Formats: sequence, structure tokens, C-alpha cells
Amino acid sequence: MPDADPPSAPAGPSPEVPRRSVFAGREFRSLWGAELVSAVGDQLARLALAVLVYEQTDSASWSALVYALTFLPALAGGILLGGLADRYRRRELMVTVDLVRTVLVALMALPGLPLTVMCGLLVVVVLLSSVHSAAQAALLPLALPGEMYERGLAVRQITGQAVQLGAFAGGGLLLVAIAPRTALLVNAATFLVSALVLRAGVPARPAPERSADADQRLTSVVRDGAEAIREILADPVRRTMLGLVLLVAVYIVPEAIAAPYSAAVENTPIGTGLLMAADPAGSVVGAYVFQRFVPAHVRTRLIGVLAVLAGVPLLACALHPGLWTSVALWVVSGALSTAFMVQAQALFVRATPDARRGSVVGVAASCLIAAQGLTVFLGGVLADHIGPPDTVAVAGAVGMVLALGGALAWRSAQARSGS
Repeated sequence: MPDADPPSAPAGPSPEVPRRSVFAGREFRSLWGAELVSAVGDQLARLALAVLVYEQTDSASWSALVYALTFLPALAGGILLGGLADRYRRRELMVTVDLVRTVLVALMALPGLPLTVMCGLLVVVVLLSSVHSAAQAALLPLALPGEMYERGLAVRQITGQAVQLGAFAGGGLLLVAIAPRTALLVNAATFLVSALVLRAGVPARPAPERSADADQRLTSVVRDGAEAIREILADPVRRTMLGLVLLVAVYIVPEAIAAPYSAAVENTPIGTGLLMAADPAGSVVGAYVFQRFVPAHVRTRLIGVLAVLAGVPLLACALHPGLWTSVALWVVSGALSTAFMVQAQALFVRATPDARRGSVVGVAASCLIAAQGLTVFLGGVLADHIGPPDTVAVAGAVGMVLALGGALAWRSAQARSGS
């Protein structure tokens, strides 16, 4: 393995520089554009697969399983395959993954394809997506140096949540206009477009430098993941930042129980949709406001404070407010959660050497998926016993306690490094 011990603390954001758009750089425009096109296709494909499988089987269990397969394989993919982004040229790796996904998703659209084969293809597609994401995350700090990196993360967060809002609003209506198999072909086409955009707009870079004694065999990629876990646990800064990022999993519990919550506070047809859209809408606002109006030298100091405050609106749900008040509370919580998460993510990546970013970011992504799955499951179980509003309040209280611990750990890590 490469001898690439991380620094004890990240360099931190660069001093304030004249503000300019992250879109001024062609490389970021290409990375962002390719991701946006793929994200739109992915959201459409998730809905299409759920509908297609239900039409074939008339089984809610099969439909739910296939929908889960659009997420769950990434849990292993980040740990097992993220290291590929540290071994090969990242642009070429992303283009190759996009081309392979184009073929695999097109095959999934074939009429008469056995359901088990479709599920197998889906697992491979999602595993490959982990590799693509790790390579992209490793390239972003190179495409956006200094403070521009945080702005780029905020832009990605805004557009990602906007796509999710669009899926809530129009995904079902779109599937009325086009057949599910056609939607899969559209998704395959988005991967092809992504590959072309990346190939044309992202400059060629050599593979990350690895130490002379590093194991170059493909089978050692799995060991890269294990080494990445040890690196994170040994570094107080990255350990704390990852813990704060994982805290977001607690604050998304309300979104997971939006339907029963809506039924409990005000059983209206639009209630569930409004509640599910509240956190993404708040995320858009939080990412924009925090990056646009808070000076760079202040953001780092606010991470712990914002992490604690994000739980306060959810705690207020113990009062069983009405629908519109609940929506407003969830919007505020989503805004605060995103504000601290973007900054924590930036510090985490900055503290990781370029030659190890693929492995380390891949592990972090897998941890976040696992945390989200666990908190959503526990939130659902708890809601069955104490009711949705009280469950949301419990999530807020738990998040605040964990955030306070993270804030103290972050303060200790800063004091230890002398920053």
C-alpha cells in the first residue's frame, strides 16, 4: 500500500478571493453536466423499473426489491471498488463505466428478459456507479482549487436536490407518456451522453502516483478499501468530519415516514408530497445561502453549531404541528443539515491525499448509504410504536446529541492541530 499518511488537519479553505462562478471552468462544467444528465436518467429509471416489475409480477415485494437494488449494491461498491479510482486515469475510468452502463441498461429494456437477469444487470450497473462516483469525487478538488471547491459541492447539492424534486413532481406523469422500457432506453442514452461530455470536456490526467512498493494487482483493490477504513479511523479530522456527514442520515428520517406523518397531522392528498419535498427544498436553500453569504473563514467554525441546530425544528414536531407548519420546520432542518454537510464533506476530502481519494471517498459513501438504511428502518419501526410526529422529534433529539458530540470532537481536533 502507498505510504500516504494524511495530514493531521486539512489545509482549510483558502482566503477569500473575488467571487466567480464555478461554471467558468470547462472541466467542472463537464463534470457537472455529465452528472446532471445521468441523475435525471437514473431517477426516471428507478420509477420505470418499479412500474415494470410490478406489471410483470403483480407483486409489491418484487417491486420494492428491485427499487432497493438501485441503492443497496453501492453499499459494497464503494468499499470494494472505490480503489480503482486511485489506480487508473480517472477520466478514462469514468468514460468506460458510462459506456458499459449504456450497454447494460439497454439490455435491461429488452422485452421478455427474465426478472432474475434484469436484477443481476441492475446490481452490476449500481456497482459500477460506485466506481464512477469515486473517480468524480477525486477529480473535483483538482477541477476546483481553493474555495471554489465548496462552491462546486454546493452547486452539485442544489442540482441533485432539484432533480429529486422534479422526480417527485413529474416522474409519474412522465411514465404515463412513455413506456417503462422506453424510459430505460432514455437512461441508457444519458450514460452515453455523459461519456461523450466527459471525454470532450475533462482534460486527460495521468493516474494518481502510487508508491513504488504499492501492490498493483487488481485483487488488492479490496485491501485498498480496508486500508481506507483504517486511515479514516486513525485521523481525528476525517473521523470527525465523516461522523458529522453521517449525522445527516438521522435528519432524513422524517422524509422516510412522510406518508404516515401526513396521515397523522392532516390527511390530505398533497400532504405526503409536500413533506417529502420539504427536505430537498430546504437543502437547495441551505446550500445556496451558506455558500453565497457566509464568509469562507467563518464556515468551518459553524459546522458544529449548524449540526446541532438542524435538530431543533424536528424536535418541535413533538408538539404535533399542522401540515404547513411541519413543512416549514422540515425545510429549515434540511437547510441547516445541508449547510454543515457540504462544509464537512469539503474538509474530509481536503484532508485526503489525491492518491487515496478514490478509496477513502468510496468508503465514506458506503458508510453514508448504510447509515441511511439503518436510520430509515429504525424510524419506521419507531413510528409504528410511538407515532410519526413523536418519531420525528426523537430523530431531532438524537441528532442534536450526536451533533454535540461531533462538535466537541471537531473542537478537540482543531485544538490538537493548532488550527
